Order: sequence, then structure tokens, then C-alpha cells
Amino acid sequence: MSTTETAIASAEAHSAHNYHPLPVVVASAEGAWMTDVEGRRYLDMLAGYSALNFGHGNRRLIDAAKAQLDRVTLTSRAFYHDRFADFCTELAALCGMETVLPMNTGAEAVETAVKTARKWGYRVKGVPDGMAKIIVASDNFHGRTTTIVSFSTDPEARADFGPYTPGFEIVPYGDLTAMREAMTENTVAVLIEPIQGEAGVLVPPAGYLPGVRELTRERNVLFIADEIQSGLGRTGKTFALDHEGVVPDMYVLGKALGGGVVPVSAVVSSADVLGVFRPGEHGSTFGGNPLACAVALEVVAMLRTGEYQQRAAELGDHLHRELGLLAGGGAVEAVRGRGLWAGVDIAPALGTGREISERLMEEGVLVKDTHGSTIRIAPPLVISKEDLDWGLDRLRTVLSAR
Repeated sequence: MSTTETAIASAEAHSAHNYHPLPVVVASAEGAWMTDVEGRRYLDMLAGYSALNFGHGNRRLIDAAKAQLDRVTLTSRAFYHDRFADFCTELAALCGMETVLPMNTGAEAVETAVKTARKWGYRVKGVPDGMAKIIVASDNFHGRTTTIVSFSTDPEARADFGPYTPGFEIVPYGDLTAMREAMTENTVAVLIEPIQGEAGVLVPPAGYLPGVRELTRERNVLFIADEIQSGLGRTGKTFALDHEGVVPDMYVLGKALGGGVVPVSAVVSSADVLGVFRPGEHGSTFGGNPLACAVALEVVAMLRTGEYQQRAAELGDHLHRELGLLAGGGAVEAVRGRGLWAGVDIAPALGTGREISERLMEEGVLVKDTHGSTIRIAPPLVISKEDLDWGLDRLRTVLSAR
């Protein structure tokens, strides 16, 4: 067997089969490129589902991590450390908020947001105990914990994991009327992705997000924006909501916040909302640890320059122009997205999304499929225009081959 085949066979023998990776074994990476164990290079057009917005091995982030590794990596929240205050202060400022509750993974941050909304509903809004309701959108993806899959409409994410957690109302994504009708006096929050990533990079209708903001404010309901994938530069703005001038009550952040170096997530909101917590009611041993804070502080500093948002906007315009030329030609049925983020629906006659992803891999480009015939394109924001065009040329080659 080849080195790749040996590595994959070993992984399959000793790991749970909860993923179906493409058959490539990465050994090193830099910028927008990855190299496998055979020495073959691939253009990364997925960027770790936006965790690698700043590219592989970003020097600023690696240097920040190395410097912190020599000092202190973990104290637990039993003690303060000297990077914590700066991290919370700077991230709150980037979000235009007041208070940060740091966690590790995106799913943890979503769970934290759910707990926050419920406690706020009982302590502040006056909802009867145990009666809080949170409205979510169909086709959502917020994580894979037992609570989160309880309000998923994806059978693969949900099946066989019951009994399910109550307290959620599911309405169609983009349907403001359905959301309004679902609201009651016990509704404490609306939790949505401004752009649905796992569903195929679905952008809601114009006016929907401002409408959600107006409705939640009118009904004294928290607007929670899951910007784990869409936030921190991906769409050409710091947050996807910025495109429509909307500010939520709470941001849920993750992925790119750790720069692809360490897992970092956070819930960011007002002092009134996050102030419902008291010591001992919620926490995480690793949440807000010194290493995470050091890396995330550098991420925030990089975003403050606006450079990465501008690159995503300019290259994103180019990406969507080029992909738009493919739509309607028989090979591509639809293209959606914003900034350096696109969902491309491949004509079923050409193959499934998985098959197209495998053919692209053979051409030296790595993407990932979702929901049948859709592939997602989300390269690191540091990708050059030349490399982006090279990747798009490979896509044209694959689509014209059959």
C-alpha cells in the first residue's frame, strides 16, 4: 500500500467513523496550500470551515502562540491571568459590546448562548420557570451536542440521539411571518445563522435580518446571531450582519477566533444580558485560557486593520463573478454566498457533491460537499488572486470533463 493508504487504513482501524474525510493525508501546510504525506500539494478551498480564515501557519498567530507557550498555558478560571482582561476588552470592542464569556468550541458557545437566554428570560423577562422558548430556523447547523441536535432538522445529525431537549420552536429560514406567529410571551430568544453554512451557504432574503432585529426588539426577545462560520471577515465584513447594518443582542463566535491554532469560542453581549450569571452557574476549565487569549488577541488585532475584510470583499466579488459564469450552463444549477464563501449546486447528472470533491482533489483542490450535490468553497482570506483563479480553473476542468 502507498503511504496514504497505510495512514488511512490505520486511522480507520483505530478511530470512530463519525466522519467521512476525503482520501488525503495532510502532513504540512502554509498559507492557502497543504502538502500530503506523498509530497503532493493541494489548494485549500475549505479553510477548516472558516477556522483558517488567516491561512495555515500564519506567522503572527504562530509567533503569538509560541511566545505564550514559554510563559503559561493554563491556569483554569480558579485564578486570573495576565491575558484575560485584554482578550475580553478587545473582543468586546470589536463586537461593539460590553461583556465576553469565553469557551472553547463553537458548540460550547451555542450551549452557553442557550443557557444565557433561558436565564435572562427567567430573571429579567419574567417567564415562568421551565417555560422558556427559543425560536430557531429549519436547516440550521449550530453544533452536535444533544441539546443542539434536538432542534436540528437534519436527520443525520438528529436520528437516534433522543430523547430530545424541549424548549425550541423551528420555523422556516427566511420567513419572518412564520417567526412572528411562533412568538409567545414565553419566547426568550431567536437563534439564527445570518448565513446558513452547512445548509449550502444560504443567504436569507433582503430585509429578513433587519426584520428579525425589529421583531425581537418589539417583542422583548433576544436576537442571538451564530456567526461562528460567517463572522470574523469571511463575508467581506467583520460580521455577516454588518452587510445589513444589524446589531444583535448576542454574538456567538468560534472557529476563526482561534486562528486555526487553538479552539477558542465566545459569547459576546451586553453586561445586562451576561450579567445574569453568578459564580458557579456556568464555566469551563479551558475557556479563556492564556494560550487561547494570546492567539485570539492577535486575531482581533488583525481584524481591526480591516485588511482581511477588504480582501474577502474584493476576492469574493471576483469569486462570485467567475462562479456566476458557470451557472446556467448545464453544469452548475445555482451559486450562493457572500464574500469568500460560496455554495455551488452541481447538476446531478455530473455527479454528487462528494464525487465532484474527489475529482477536484485529483486536480489538486480541496473542497467539501454538503447536502447531496452541493460543494462549498471557502478559501483562506490570505489566498492570492492567482491561486484563486488556478483553483477555479480546476473546477472548470472537472465540470467540463463529463
